[in-house]
Amino acid sequence: MAKNLVVAQSGGPTCVINSSLRGIVEAARDFDAIGTVYGAFHGIEGVLKEYLIDLSAQSPEEIALLRYTPVAGSIGTCRYKLTDKTPEDFERVIEVFKAHNIGYFLYTGGNDSMDTANKIAKLAAERGLDLVAVGVPKTIDNDVGDSEFKLVDHTPGYGSVARYWAQNVLYANEENAGSCPADPVLVLQAMGRKIGFIPAAARLADPQRQLPLRIYLAESNITLPEIAEQVNETLRQAGRCLVVLSEGLNVGDLGVVKDSFGHASFSASQTTVCQTVVNYLNTQKLAVKGKARGNVSGTDQRHSMAYVSSVDLAEAYKAGQKALELAATGQSGFMATILRESGEIYLPKFDKVPLDKVAVADRKFPSAWISADRSDVTDEFIRYARPLIGDDVVPLPMVNGLPRMTRLEPIFADKKLNAYIPQGDRN
Repeated sequence: MAKNLVVAQSGGPTCVINSSLRGIVEAARDFDAIGTVYGAFHGIEGVLKEYLIDLSAQSPEEIALLRYTPVAGSIGTCRYKLTDKTPEDFERVIEVFKAHNIGYFLYTGGNDSMDTANKIAKLAAERGLDLVAVGVPKTIDNDVGDSEFKLVDHTPGYGSVARYWAQNVLYANEENAGSCPADPVLVLQAMGRKIGFIPAAARLADPQRQLPLRIYLAESNITLPEIAEQVNETLRQAGRCLVVLSEGLNVGDLGVVKDSFGHASFSASQTTVCQTVVNYLNTQKLAVKGKARGNVSGTDQRHSMAYVSSVDLAEAYKAGQKALELAATGQSGFMATILRESGEIYLPKFDKVPLDKVAVADRKFPSAWISADRSDVTDEFIRYARPLIGDDVVPLPMVNGLPRMTRLEPIFADKKLNAYIPQGDRN
């Protein structure tokens, strides 16, 4: 007898998160073991509140358009964390799953999400619920997995944000080249709380190192005076300087705001790394006349579909398919993963990794990929990241000059349980 499936999303979204969702929904049609596919509306909060949107009832055309629909507007995401301090939440998840004949749970997210999926799978087994729990990888930070790239080579979402930065550095260079008599230094801030894969992608704009570009990762461990000295060195050589830095670069107290996962939300904090660096440079004597100015990119880094990588789109879809295949064949406790075949030609391989391994894995940006002066990345990083941004521009469906995105019908499962307030909302 077929059992139903719930797919949920957690944390910050990506340009290609819905491509994974599409892969799940479309692959489910090929397995008799899968009944109705539900989307938990706004992630695990949707499960707790019994808001389950029927994805199987949507038109195939709208599901297909998920390929061209960025971020999480379709079924929503959340930053709600299930913790050991709120056991009622875990029990509620099991109750909802039992009430709706859920036999499969797919959770899309990063390390915390994989940990949650693993805990739900174990609790379900303890409660006698036959539940298959599978993780779907997602994060623009590329921090899911191990530093040796044996568990996860890269995550869906990273290739597109890397493409965003490769292209935007080229545009910023045109800006800086034109305005440098007055504004010789342009400082650009990239996402990346603890890990430097996103700002590192700026080097993809200039692999031959012809631009006056300095890159500072969260791991650079460099001081403001050292940054100023290096910027001035570039100014003396080129008359201008582009600086790309991580939002997580340690430049002192920023009045950081944290989310429910304990992660820093730099865009909600009192000031930014970018503004701090700009202010510092402008209080020092630059090697040329003029001032530094800054540009802080926000969530556009993850929702600008115009920059989406064709490689990233295709791999996100296949990762969703792989996750569904694992679920439908009863392989609980795994996350779908992308690995890389050895050799000079880039060939991805889709496999699985145990949830308990990836949930505790804490990837670091390889120190060997950071230049000796801590203001650049090495050619080894370029070889790793270059294939992920693709070569082609993805054509987007347009209506009246505007992008046509998925618009799901609000078809929800009938509620069968009493209303519930998530325990985290009581605090």
